[in-house]
Amino acid sequence: MKQSTTNNTTRGRKPATGNSTSKDQRKTGNRQTSSVNGRQNGANNSRQPNSGESSSLRGQANMQEPNRKKDTAQQGTDHQSHFKGESHLEKFFLDQLKDIYYAENKILQSLPKMKDAATTGELQEAFEDHLHQTQRHVKRLEKVFQTIDQKAEGKKCEAIEGISREVESIISQTEEGTMTRDAALIIAAQKVEHYEIATYGGLLQLAITMQLHDAADLLDKTLIEEEDTDAKLTEIAENEINLGAEHEGNHHGHSQGSEEDGEEDVDEESPSIH
Repeated sequence: MKQSTTNNTTRGRKPATGNSTSKDQRKTGNRQTSSVNGRQNGANNSRQPNSGESSSLRGQANMQEPNRKKDTAQQGTDHQSHFKGESHLEKFFLDQLKDIYYAENKILQSLPKMKDAATTGELQEAFEDHLHQTQRHVKRLEKVFQTIDQKAEGKKCEAIEGISREVESIISQTEEGTMTRDAALIIAAQKVEHYEIATYGGLLQLAITMQLHDAADLLDKTLIEEEDTDAKLTEIAENEINLGAEHEGNHHGHSQGSEEDGEEDVDEESPSIH
C-alpha cells in the first residue's frame, strides 16, 4: 500500500532531490538506484520526469479545462430547456414577459409624438435616442422568448395604456413651445421608465431564481439602460426645463397683475374727468 501511494503522489511532478529521498523510496527497486546515483552525482542533481509522461499529463489537464466549461454551459442550457411554462412561477414569468413586450411596442408608438411635441432640442434628442433604444429592447425581449422556447407575443398592458392616454392629454392641454409642456412630458416619460424598471428588475430576479442564465443576462442589459434613461431625463429637467417652466408662470402672473392695476387706475381717475 505504501508503494502505491508513493507512485501516485510523485507521478507527474519533479521528484525530491537525492538528499531528501525517503526511506520508502529507497526500498523500491528503480527509485533506489536513481536515488543512489543522484547522491553520487551531487546533492543538487535531481531526476527530471519522463518527457512522454509530462506531455501526457499536460494533455490531460488541457482536455479537462474545456470539459469543465462545457459541463457548466450544458447545465445552464439544461435549465433553460426545461422551461415549460407549466409551474405557477413559470406561468407568471411568461405572463410578465408578454406584458412588457406589449408595453415596449406601445412605447414605440408614443415616443415619436412626444418628440414632435417637445419644445427644447435636448428633450427632442433624448426622446429620439430612447426610440432607438426601445427598438433594441423589443428585439432583446424576442431573444428572451427564444431562450425559453416560447413564442414572442404581447398581452395588453393596462398600465402603459393609461400612461399613453396621459401623454395625449398633456399634449392637448399644454401650450405649444413652452417649458411647461416639456416638464409635463418628462414626468410622463419617467412614469414609463419607472414601470419598465420595476418590471425588468422583477423579471431579472425571477430568471436568476429559475436559473435562466441567458434570459437573465438579456434582462439585466435592458434594466441598466432603462435606469440610465431615467437618470438622463431627471438631469434634463433639473438643468433647464423646470426653472424655465417656473419663470413662464411668473411672467404670466406679472402680466395679469399689471393689466389689473391699469384697470384700477383708470377707474380711480374716471370721476375726476367727469
